[in-house]
Amino acid sequence: MSVEVPGVADAAALRAALGGWRARGERVALVPTMGNLHAGHFSLLDLARNHAARVVVSVFVNPTQFGPGEDFSRYPRTLAEDRAGLARHGCDLLFAPAVETMYPLGLDAAVRVHVPGLSEVLEGAQRPGHFDGVATVVARLFNLVQPDVAVFGRKDYQQFLVLQRMVRDLAWPIELLTAPIVREPDGLAMSSRNRYLDADQRARASVIHATLGRMRESLVAGAPYGEVEAAACSQLEDAGLACEYAVVRNARDLSLPTDAAPRVALIAARLGSTRLIDNLEV
Repeated sequence: MSVEVPGVADAAALRAALGGWRARGERVALVPTMGNLHAGHFSLLDLARNHAARVVVSVFVNPTQFGPGEDFSRYPRTLAEDRAGLARHGCDLLFAPAVETMYPLGLDAAVRVHVPGLSEVLEGAQRPGHFDGVATVVARLFNLVQPDVAVFGRKDYQQFLVLQRMVRDLAWPIELLTAPIVREPDGLAMSSRNRYLDADQRARASVIHATLGRMRESLVAGAPYGEVEAAACSQLEDAGLACEYAVVRNARDLSLPTDAAPRVALIAARLGSTRLIDNLEV
């Protein structure tokens, strides 16, 4: 007989559920998600379990991080399946709020959080306002749950840097952790958006990880950054992908890299209407 994960949808019920744990001094971890959970998400839950006695998973498709023409309306919503998966991975509480719970004054009147600098480059340049939406919803989740630990996936590399800076600047006593990217057998990073790909696109999508591997090999061999980036975009385009960027950056702050600093290769590309991102640290 399967055990069902307790779930709450409003702030009062959430605080009531958390109250007993806090009264016992139990450490609480938060795993924020947009649902449609897969093995990558469950790896975050497993990591959270190693750092806290209780794990809360939020499932909320956040409208403020989607731009005009993006896939908010068709983003997969699979709450029943998500709940079953969470039960198998030891989640203590599912928080699945409505938009009205997260934005009680409405989207137009909502207070927004902006993290300057990091929010404007790469993903921020391709998706203006995206990171304002991410920072805003995560700040709200942090205020509601008040976790000791929060866990995010490394596939959204820039997102983690944005949130890390927000937490540091606002002096929240929250430990942020990242879990390694979980990949399909051919190297494609697991993502809820992979389900948008048809069979031909899915076969070609593995070139993203292969290209990142070649970028890393070239960097280790001492190739110039511009040459590495140009070759990567060409490889993606030759496989039928539209390259938005294939770049090498300082792994700490996404500034232009130097050989003395840790580096990360990042790619964003489109297959038809599906946008995919990935990265590989050097």
